[in-house]
Amino acid sequence: QVQLVESGGGLVQAGGSLRLSCAASGRTFIGYTMGWFRQAPGKEREFVAAITWGGGNTNYADSAKGRFTISRDLAKNTVYLQMNSLKPDDTAVYYCAAGVRYSDPRDYWGKGTLVTVSS
Repeated sequence: QVQLVESGGGLVQAGGSLRLSCAASGRTFIGYTMGWFRQAPGKEREFVAAITWGGGNTNYADSAKGRFTISRDLAKNTVYLQMNSLKPDDTAVYYCAAGVRYSDPRDYWGKGTLVTVSS
């Protein structure tokens, strides 16, 4: 049974940084893409960033480029999202996901972690 468990969310001031973690278990993720999505109150869930488990190729939403960095630690089966220069608009529940589609990895989901950016 695949499990994706997020951690690292919290309250941060605008301009600050947070690092989210996603511990993945339950299967081998070779051939999968790991992603981060977010959902703000009253809005649809949107793509933030993705990384291929094997090759480490990355993909970012325009809103994340230059501020967020996705990475993975194969030994720890963990995916990270380093978020810098945070803005109030980044406030959302952030979800870890895994899937076979590089552009939209949605086969498995974590339960999410809340990030709140105060102005």
